[in-house]
Amino acid sequence: MRDLAEKWTAAPDWSTAAIEAPGLTIRAVAGLSQYLVSGKLDAWSKVSRLPAKGVGALGEAEGDAYAAQLARDRLLVVSTIATDIEPGWHTGGFAVTPVSAGYHVFEVEGTRQMELVSRATTIDPTSTSASAALSFAGANAVAYRHGGKLRIHVDRGLATYLWTWMQTAAGNIAAAG
Repeated sequence: MRDLAEKWTAAPDWSTAAIEAPGLTIRAVAGLSQYLVSGKLDAWSKVSRLPAKGVGALGEAEGDAYAAQLARDRLLVVSTIATDIEPGWHTGGFAVTPVSAGYHVFEVEGTRQMELVSRATTIDPTSTSASAALSFAGANAVAYRHGGKLRIHVDRGLATYLWTWMQTAAGNIAAAG
């Protein structure tokens, strides 16, 4: 029987993998708790003490716990610690779904990070938008800034694809001078 796994690029060791080019460094981020919150975001805000509105694409998130806006009634909540709010439906009219295992997070830093954004998306890299959900290099992703670095959340199954794409893009950015 033929081994079809040989067609796929092997995932790097995310704990040490880095893409480095002049003005650009890309690494995986581990240890973040991620939750989708859907429904009445004002009710979620009262319970969580986080804002009911998250940052949009390329917006600047702050702190150890924050949210990225995905739709009018949906947030991706990111935290360095797990939330004490139970997953599932809440009587306040919102649902909480843990997605830490489903999303892989990359962090891009350096003076040329917006050149990477220009190659990966059709959005204006000099402005923000209402929703952080976008197509990034052909993959559905969530992109915003945190601590001056670009963070990209992508389905874990597409992490190796996006990594390979970013390696190529970083090489092209470096070659362009």
